[in-house]
Amino acid sequence: MKPAPFAYHAPRSVDDAVALLAELDDAKVLAGGQSLAPLLNMRLAVFSDLVDLRHLDELRGIERRDGALWIGAATTQATVERSDEVAAAVPLLAKATPLIGHLQIRNRGTIGGSIAHADPAAEYPAVALALDAEMEVTSVRGTRVVRAADFFDGLWSTALADDELLRGIRFPVWEGRCGFAVEEVARRHGDFAVAGACVAVELGDGDVVERCRIGMFGLGSTPERGVDAEVAAQGRPVAELDARQLGEAAVAPLTSIPEDLNGSADYRRRVGAVAVARAWTRAVEEAR
Repeated sequence: MKPAPFAYHAPRSVDDAVALLAELDDAKVLAGGQSLAPLLNMRLAVFSDLVDLRHLDELRGIERRDGALWIGAATTQATVERSDEVAAAVPLLAKATPLIGHLQIRNRGTIGGSIAHADPAAEYPAVALALDAEMEVTSVRGTRVVRAADFFDGLWSTALADDELLRGIRFPVWEGRCGFAVEEVARRHGDFAVAGACVAVELGDGDVVERCRIGMFGLGSTPERGVDAEVAAQGRPVAELDARQLGEAAVAPLTSIPEDLNGSADYRRRVGAVAVARAWTRAVEEAR
């Protein structure tokens, strides 16, 4: 199939792009197009106007800013994957990237496109949520910052207004004895995960858990945080913690686990708990 007719716009600056979004009534931003193009081709989505960001170099780049790593929204996933700076500053993001689709997809797909699309089975939204990332959002009204916890508000839905553009994402940089891991279960490599988890752990003296974050994907209409498991682990020596019990604690509060041909809600819950346990074990080993 082919998409329904639309008007195509290719602005040359961020100011021009947000001006278009403010002017047009039914516009959609086109970044890498790896999620949007199939939806358009199958006519699962129809828009009167597409605003292509391909010429906006302002939206690309990776740099340290005030203790965080800023990544421009139009930076490709392949660029993130190859970046030594990302690997050093935000290892969890670097570990998650190779799990996204295939190399050809990552060559075109962008980090901002994935986060703005907000697929609950995608890796990047869960990483952003786990690490308390901040989204830099801009429009003709100015720029604002939205915490990841407030950004994902429903299935394929975010706090972005119709006239707003995701400009970049700020990821906190963890220091100290830290470990990071991502685990997911998918039917085939490159498929969206049936369930998955990303874990970040910081250990102090005596291998006490100083800080930990657990993000989960494929287990709800949005990425989820394993808050109960985080609270249970905080301040305790890792030797006293059982990874399996932490995994079960992470998924226990989830009430909207999806059910489809890839698995029942009960199956996803069990797989999610195992993914958390495995990611926790690997992250702790790395931190040690």
